[in-house]
Amino acid sequence: MRAVFLVVVLAFVPGACTKVPTPVTMHQEDKVPARLSDWHLFNVDGDRFRPNDGVLPYDLNTPLFSDYALKFRTVWMPAGEAARYDDEREFEFPPGTILSKTFHYRYSDGDSFQKLDAEASLEPDGSLSIGKHRLVETRLLVHYESGWKALPYVWNESQTDAFLEVAGARFDFQFSHVGAGVEPFTYIVPDMNQCAACHITDHTSKEIKPLGPKAHQLNRDFSYVTGAANQIGYWVETRRLTGVSQPVPASARWAERDHETIDELARVYLDVNCAHCHNARGAADTSALILNRNADVDRKFGVCKPPVAVGRGSGDRPYDIYPGNADESILLFRMQHDDPAIMMPELGRAVIHNEGVAVVRQWIAALPGNC
Repeated sequence: MRAVFLVVVLAFVPGACTKVPTPVTMHQEDKVPARLSDWHLFNVDGDRFRPNDGVLPYDLNTPLFSDYALKFRTVWMPAGEAARYDDEREFEFPPGTILSKTFHYRYSDGDSFQKLDAEASLEPDGSLSIGKHRLVETRLLVHYESGWKALPYVWNESQTDAFLEVAGARFDFQFSHVGAGVEPFTYIVPDMNQCAACHITDHTSKEIKPLGPKAHQLNRDFSYVTGAANQIGYWVETRRLTGVSQPVPASARWAERDHETIDELARVYLDVNCAHCHNARGAADTSALILNRNADVDRKFGVCKPPVAVGRGSGDRPYDIYPGNADESILLFRMQHDDPAIMMPELGRAVIHNEGVAVVRQWIAALPGNC
């Protein structure tokens, strides 16, 4: 079922007892608050977690995998400001922009979670039910005049607020499987430096940049209170985005992967999960492996390319991608591991993404050619 998202409009009725929400507060770079609530991006009201007025939820076609966590994304920009469109690169967001991503799990039995490879879903009133979900962390990307700053906030046990954790955090969680017991795993909240490192796609400039909100990722429908609408069009209509050119690119939607081509699905999956490091200027440029979605599927993409300084990470496989032979491909071998010395990506997951492995396996098996 397609996830349903609603923009929450909070209105004040004269004479009523409705509480007017405090506007979003943009804090100075050297005075970042310890509490997430001090930003006033969200309201926690009893059993409900909802975005504040002017804080717009959005979603991506294919998200980064993060241990099966569901993710609730929002964007807020100062009044009168808008992002500048780009066909391929991240949008140029104005200073004062705050992007948020709240990681959460849906409860199964007791304190166990459902293992869902799905989009996040809100209640019909546009809120997230805390009774049904465990909020784990909210990561902010805040755009200051000096650049972007990554801030990880970790939710407390009572689910009333989240607190800045510069050093990150660890949680012992478990998935519940019907008729098959539980599957324990350790959820790792990255420290502030790790958050920043993943958002530095050019290790020469060292600039932190948003990864998700790009044209091909946002070009999809989203259910607003006024009805379903294309996100790019809605951002333009609400004056949050300017300079859009046509046609707008679109990539495969992971939640509807049964209806997507395996080539486009695998290419965008590798782009989202790997290309922030494996690009011509990224932290993994010495690997000579370029995994951007529009790159040619050739030796630079890993086809028939011998490994470069990966140690045990090669698994004695001869090539990064061995066309027609997924089990002899280093790429798939590393995706199937949870050993920190072997697995890829190195950060952001502790659990193997079974559905992602299946897609990449099918894609490699179908690649023509021979090494």
